[in-house]
Amino acid sequence: MTTPTPPAKDPANPVGREEVVAAALSAAAELFAERGVSATSIRDIASRSKVNHGLIYRHFGTKEQLVGAVLDHLGGRLTTLLDDGGPADEIEQNMDLHMRVMARALLDGYPIGRLQTRFPGVTRLLGQVLPRFEDERSGRLAVANAVALQLGWRFFEPFLKSAAGLSAICDEDVRAAVSAEIAHILERGAADQEKGSSRSS
Repeated sequence: MTTPTPPAKDPANPVGREEVVAAALSAAAELFAERGVSATSIRDIASRSKVNHGLIYRHFGTKEQLVGAVLDHLGGRLTTLLDDGGPADEIEQNMDLHMRVMARALLDGYPIGRLQTRFPGVTRLLGQVLPRFEDERSGRLAVANAVALQLGWRFFEPFLKSAAGLSAICDEDVRAAVSAEIAHILERGAADQEKGSSRSS
């Protein structure tokens, strides 16, 4: 009597901790961006990622902790793309996904400033900008203002275009204008610091 051959594992299903975590983070990010955090269940994430929902609880803990892990994951991935000089369209897609998840989580009442433990994009910008400021507080405020401008356009672009009579402007022109204004905010802040320093000397 021959021993029956066990059914083969589905190669599409994640296997091992690393694959399971990566699949769960990717599925959670997509669903959070599409539906919002509150409208997405752990079982929804398990179904899309092809991961047992019990493993998601095991690796991430609570849903709130999963939200923090997703935000950290997206921030880290975006920073890697920027540091490695990744393709512009891929950077844009990742930035859009990260910001949509942030917006959805905020609207659903999640304290993302506490849940996200690392802010690599902002940290990277601070590292570039702070050496140009004598006053650290002013440098940090300039970076915060620059990030706020970018987030504002990401979240409220349709309203801003309509309210300011800019409906005909294309996305590329918006991105170019926002980038130029961010550079202006940071450069102006550093220049103001230098002027203040020269007057006091």
